Amino acid sequence: MASRLQQLQSKACQATQFLMKNGTAYHKQLLEQNKQYIQDPPTVETCNLLAKQLLYTRLASIPNRCESFRKEFDFVKHAWKNRQELKVEDIGVATLFGVECFAWYCAGEIVGRGFTITGYYP
Repeated sequence: MASRLQQLQSKACQATQFLMKNGTAYHKQLLEQNKQYIQDPPTVETCNLLAKQLLYTRLASIPNRCESFRKEFDFVKHAWKNRQELKVEDIGVATLFGVECFAWYCAGEIVGRGFTITGYYP
């Protein structure tokens, strides 16, 4: 057990040394590649302005999203009316999508209960 701990400490030390040597260069390279996204000067006012721009841009996109949702819903209604013409592949994809949505719902419920299956809190 002690030898495994020494190996782990050695690997952690090597990783730290690698990061100390190459971390700054990687950080500078990353910032240089993405400098078009950096707002200058980086002040609280600039951050607040960007946050407001993001909020109102998202709000302005709601009508387009609603229109897209209506189109998708109309497609589903049309497919339901003509369900006799559906292919097995389409039904399979729809079924898998429904199962995936249900699984995400179940996972969310489990997480919401504190990762307990039965809901019992010890």
